[in-house]
Amino acid sequence: MTTDITKEHPEAAAVPPSGAAPAENNHKKVPQGHKRLLTRRDRFTLGLMAGLPTILHIALVWVTALASIALAFTTWDGIGFDSIKWVGLENFKVLFEQNPQFWPAVQHNVIWFVVLIVIPTPLGLFLAVQLDKKIRFSRVYQTAFFLPVVLSMAVIGFVWQLIYNPDTGLINSIIGANEPGKYIDWIGDPDLNLWAILVAASWRHTGYMMILYLAGLKGVDPSLREASALDGANEWQTFKNVIFPTLRPTNTVVLVVTIIEALRAFDLVFVFNKGAEGTELLSILVTNNIIGESSRIGYGSAIAVVLLLISLVVIIPYLVATFRKERRA
Repeated sequence: MTTDITKEHPEAAAVPPSGAAPAENNHKKVPQGHKRLLTRRDRFTLGLMAGLPTILHIALVWVTALASIALAFTTWDGIGFDSIKWVGLENFKVLFEQNPQFWPAVQHNVIWFVVLIVIPTPLGLFLAVQLDKKIRFSRVYQTAFFLPVVLSMAVIGFVWQLIYNPDTGLINSIIGANEPGKYIDWIGDPDLNLWAILVAASWRHTGYMMILYLAGLKGVDPSLREASALDGANEWQTFKNVIFPTLRPTNTVVLVVTIIEALRAFDLVFVFNKGAEGTELLSILVTNNIIGESSRIGYGSAIAVVLLLISLVVIIPYLVATFRKERRA
């Protein structure tokens, strides 16, 4: 009888009798616990790869920065910790009132910033706009203009030293100033050397600005250009009224980067003439006082603190605006 019912209704055989638990519940697997995803060697390797850079960063950045702030209120010749003496704000008083190189150095840093904003930044924007038009060999042009950014500042300094050489330099050879009595000493003349160094700095900074603006232009919605073209706007009107306003975040980054570049300028000047004869900068004063012959570590740290405070005036508002924007998003 049962076999007949099963043949007529095969689906009934799949239904378990009432009160009986499903077969799968009767054969539940006992949890064995989570397997370890990382072996002891993996944990050691991960800890080494993450821990060592963290320790180096803390030791070389944070500890040294805090030590510089503390030493700015002391006098120390760097020989033994017993010679450290607390002087309070005396270093800053001497720096602001008695150091004849401090205010010229501040002025040169300001000039450095103004020149980088006025010359290479617009030039970099112009190059980025042209390369964004997808012209032929655009990759080659990008590589050529960005190459100075890849080179170290020391190498750039050596290259431009050859260009500015009074006897065999390219510039004096072109303008005929490499003959006796007609020499132009681009590096030794206090009225020319700062501007000559700024030309080399602008040469490098142009490629940097080009890449930043080119990245910003790649993020512009193409529909904005199409809508502007339909409204009858020409290329300049489209850039001025449509494209440039959308580059506001990029302009903020460019401004912050340029200020930081102007404040940390050191390598190029040091290679040219070690910051002497009209090329004083705050970074040069820090180096000369800390590792120079006088070894006035406390006084040099005070100059470094001033440089740090100037940097924070720019960096903190930028970070606050960035964090607010991320929270809104």
